[in-house]
Amino acid sequence: MSRKRNVRVRNHVLGIAFLLVLVFLAWLAIAVYDKRFTSTAEVTLRADRVGNQLKPNADVKARGMVVGSVRAVRVTPGGVDIEMALQPDKLDRLPRNVSARLLPKTLFGQRYVSLVLPGTPDKHRLADGDVVEQDRTPHAIELEKALRDLMPVLQAVQPQKLADTLGAISQALDGRGKQIGTTITDLNAYFAQLNPKMPELQADITKFADTLAGYEKAGPDIVEALSEMTTTSRTIAEQRQSVAELFTAMTTASDDLTGFVKSNKDTLIRLSDTSRPTLELLARYSPEFPCLLESVTRLKPSVEKVLGAGTGEPGLHVNLLVKPSRGPYVPGKDKPVFTATGGPKCYGANGTATQVANSPEENRFIAELLAPVYGATPAEMPSWGSLLVGPLLRGAEVTIR
Repeated sequence: MSRKRNVRVRNHVLGIAFLLVLVFLAWLAIAVYDKRFTSTAEVTLRADRVGNQLKPNADVKARGMVVGSVRAVRVTPGGVDIEMALQPDKLDRLPRNVSARLLPKTLFGQRYVSLVLPGTPDKHRLADGDVVEQDRTPHAIELEKALRDLMPVLQAVQPQKLADTLGAISQALDGRGKQIGTTITDLNAYFAQLNPKMPELQADITKFADTLAGYEKAGPDIVEALSEMTTTSRTIAEQRQSVAELFTAMTTASDDLTGFVKSNKDTLIRLSDTSRPTLELLARYSPEFPCLLESVTRLKPSVEKVLGAGTGEPGLHVNLLVKPSRGPYVPGKDKPVFTATGGPKCYGANGTATQVANSPEENRFIAELLAPVYGATPAEMPSWGSLLVGPLLRGAEVTIR
């Protein structure tokens, strides 16, 4: 009986000892994981924020090499204090003015602490109990902002759907490497031919932009012209019966004219040929016709006065004055001399030559008047200005403001 009792007590003691050994091994594993038996140097990193991606035991790296780990993350009123346990043998390689960045291992992975060595390292080395500041250079700030802006996008993207999409893309590209390579080669050859044409393409695009700018500037005028064309087309549509009758009459008239020309073409040709010298002479002296008609109009009252129109003594009244004879005609002395030169001219009432309609002088004068209105120089005005504006200005009083 006593022997059985001793065996039971011994089994209980062995069981308790086994449990204690298991607890000790578990504690030892945790302690080894927490690196409690490893001598470390405690360094604090002060940061603005860390998010939820930085966990205890995260790596601390310098130039890609692990130099320690994160022990704890504590929130403070001024930000976040990150306790780092650094390997003592690595402290001699880290200057005191080292800074730190919080970077992700992957897009969806946890963050780690990356120690950034300065361009001008301090002569003093990093030591136990020192405080490291977060890297606040412009490059680091931009990187932090980019990661911060990317995080909501990554959180919105469902990983399983992203994995399915990437798998579908991988499956679509599987076995098509040769085709993709051929496509890339052809695309490279196309760009090789396109690159020498880039200056011309750029010039064409620039000219196209200038053309669009011109159309943009002329846009209101184009819209107004289209609006007026709409009114014209509406009027034509309303008067389509009259327009149809006009076309019918014009068709009949053109048929009659065609028949007349066919029947009398030889006569018209001979008439044109015979009349050409006369027409050329009339064309040469045509600038004198307005002056002639104007002079005849001004001469009419004088002629009526000479003839006694409207008086009690109508008829021609002549005062004849007889002068002594100058002798007989002497050849070579009394021979008429024709010294008139310069072609046809139009003289006014005072005997001076007046400007001929549509002459170069009138055209230059009208260009001088119209150039300030359009914000141009007289040389830029069209040569046909006198044909359109000349009839409006002739005989009128023009005031220049």
